[in-house]
Amino acid sequence: MARFARATAPPSPSPSPATALLTGERLVVFLFAARVALAAPASLAAPLAVLAAAALAVELAADGSAPDPASPLRRFRTRPGASSGIFLGATTLPSVMLSRLIQQSRLLSADPNGHEEFQYLEMQYWAASISCLSVLAFFLWHLRQSPSNGISKYLKCGSLLVALYPMTYILSFLLKTDGGLMVVTNMVYMLCHGVAAVILIKHILEKFPSCSSFGEALLVSSGLVLYFGDMLSHTLSKMDFSISSKAFIHTPGTRSDMTTIIQGILLGLFLLPLLYKSSLQFWGYCRREVKQRTHAAEEQTQKRISSAVFYISLLVVLMFLVPSWTHLVQGLKVHPFVWIINYMFTDSHERLALCAYWICVICVSVRRFYSISKESKTERILLRKYYHLVAVLIFSPAVIFQPAFLDLAFGAAFGAFLTLEMIRIWEIYPLGRVVHQFMNAFTDHRDSDILIVSHFSLLLGCALPKWMSSGLNDRPLAPFAGILSLGIGDTMASMIGYKYGVLRWSKTGKKTIEGTAAGITSVLAACSILVSLLASSGYILSQNWLSLLIAVTLSGLLEAYTAQLDNAFIPLVFYSLLCL
Repeated sequence: MARFARATAPPSPSPSPATALLTGERLVVFLFAARVALAAPASLAAPLAVLAAAALAVELAADGSAPDPASPLRRFRTRPGASSGIFLGATTLPSVMLSRLIQQSRLLSADPNGHEEFQYLEMQYWAASISCLSVLAFFLWHLRQSPSNGISKYLKCGSLLVALYPMTYILSFLLKTDGGLMVVTNMVYMLCHGVAAVILIKHILEKFPSCSSFGEALLVSSGLVLYFGDMLSHTLSKMDFSISSKAFIHTPGTRSDMTTIIQGILLGLFLLPLLYKSSLQFWGYCRREVKQRTHAAEEQTQKRISSAVFYISLLVVLMFLVPSWTHLVQGLKVHPFVWIINYMFTDSHERLALCAYWICVICVSVRRFYSISKESKTERILLRKYYHLVAVLIFSPAVIFQPAFLDLAFGAAFGAFLTLEMIRIWEIYPLGRVVHQFMNAFTDHRDSDILIVSHFSLLLGCALPKWMSSGLNDRPLAPFAGILSLGIGDTMASMIGYKYGVLRWSKTGKKTIEGTAAGITSVLAACSILVSLLASSGYILSQNWLSLLIAVTLSGLLEAYTAQLDNAFIPLVFYSLLCL
């Protein structure tokens, strides 16, 4: 925020906060990446160190050029009040994947499919790293269009590190293989991830202005590319090729039906905008020669037609495209929705009881909080934190007693959120206006007029640690990373800091030392209670308390210092540290 406040200030011989090498956020991100790298083997830790150094150099160059009106990066309008966040955005996802690799390596001797899982997870680590590296190269290319003397050293350093990184990948890969067609295939596989990440972040920054910082857009683009790359890999692995199978990426054969169904539904919903827009363009082409009526009547008719096209496209995606993909990848004989119904009503009264409990909590909380938002003078930030507490009430019992069912519930909730957001953005009749009015009651400065991201980030912050922990139980607190960091830590830090905070971490920020201390203490207390509950539920407990203290402290400090979307980054950072 200081960067924007000083954008018009006269030059000063001392470095501004934007170009200072050491800030609170950068220090925390450095400690986070160092903690992960020190726990990993040198062959995997070195690439992460190079990537982190390159990201820091690019961030310093970007922040240093921000006050310049002629800076090429100014063509992308980022979220007001946020720093670039490139260092955090480029480091988070590769660190998460490396932490998962470290956790998987501990289970190799006990899992017969462990080596296959480990090799595929290693490929995902490289894919995430190459995606982030390609975006860094994209930023460097733009910065070099108009270089400034004050930041030339950061540009040179960033360019050198970006050029050095592919050598570490090639060297690491050649040491493990005999070369040949497999090397070429993997190079093409990684190159596709990098190109797709650059295309996607360019699309996000141009089509959704003022919705995200560079770091947030980097995290979203690299995450989506990795997710869809995983889908593509599993799809290709099920097809019959005449070329030797040794030339292709091998995907583990241990994927569950539920995981495939969740991916299939989300894949269909992400493809829905393409189908919807294409259908509208086709309909508009067919109507060109039709005689137009009055403008008002034409506008109302067009809105209803667009709404009908949307609902038909949604039906086609869910009823035809999704079942076709799940049948191809998993060999699922029944429709995914039929499978879900059978799963819910077969051999478990707990699932139905959980559904009833969730419906009651959601209905009561939504009705109550919406009423408060319209009539009360309660601060918006406190009102939003109440929903974090509701997330704890909803998700905690399921993580302990029905963890597999919670995976499905998270997928259904995220699919519903995606659908409602598309209905709101495109003003689909008759729900578009109602959804917009309701969502607008809980927005804050991080939401824009185009896209409301707060509810997505809260749901994904709770869901991603749980999804990534499936099948791994040697760190039983890891699935709770999102619930603990957002539902308890972030909420207590905000409430205590807002009411009792006096000592601020910085002169320009609002976060207080009292709030951060309350957040860290509350998470540690919740972890102590959870350990006892999980022990009685039969989990294997091997959590080192010193490692837990480091994880809680670093994630708490990140919440205090970062100007990025904390709901997106803090759960991933906390989860990554809990896996070690």
